[in-house]
Amino acid sequence: MDLHLDDIVLTYPDGDSTLTAVDHVTLTVPSGTTTALLGPSGSGKSSLLAVAGGLTRPTAGEVRIGDTTVVTPTTTLAEATAMRLDRIGIVFQQPQLLASLTALEQLELHEHLRGRRAHEGREEAESLLAAVGLGDQLHRRPGDLSGGQRQRVAIARALMGSPQVLLVDEPTSALDHERGTQIIELITGLARENDAATLIVSHDESTLGSVDAMCLLVDGSLVPSSEPVAPATRQGGE
Repeated sequence: MDLHLDDIVLTYPDGDSTLTAVDHVTLTVPSGTTTALLGPSGSGKSSLLAVAGGLTRPTAGEVRIGDTTVVTPTTTLAEATAMRLDRIGIVFQQPQLLASLTALEQLELHEHLRGRRAHEGREEAESLLAAVGLGDQLHRRPGDLSGGQRQRVAIARALMGSPQVLLVDEPTSALDHERGTQIIELITGLARENDAATLIVSHDESTLGSVDAMCLLVDGSLVPSSEPVAPATRQGGE
């Protein structure tokens, strides 16, 4: 199902005034495609991603998956948590893996949080870890994995339960260009295979050759000329 961000506004109190982090943003990410959201530091990219995932309630506007409204200014914490577990996978900038759990157990924990017995998701977890190139690392803990491998575990974990939407925050920030490009290619491939509407926040345009579209966010607003454009159609590689 498509991800729709409809006229999203996010403001915060700032002394006697108000700080606008996201300013009337409307964006659609089609099912099975990947859109990269670019912009300078402080432009509101991560704030918009947090609204899309129900981690932050918008001041105005709504988030829809298909025809279903999933996040509004009145969405409760319990509603947002249930929605994420059921419909959205999130990959944070830092993998946030539990040091005591193996790669396989990281994924099985997701099933436990959904109210299922961990072993019920074992086959899916093993398949996803194999899909991200870690089929031979199932029983290794984070301390025994490289930075890129830990990020791959986080991506596999986010895809547990076949979420309709995948949100990814700066997945290449701690990786070199080659590994960063590989991670983006992995995400875009998995988005197609899993038919997930995928939104990636990134600062590094050079790694984004495999995404389906790019948008530019500046001062909380989509730049008017930055309608989603497929990288292959962009002129001069810019």
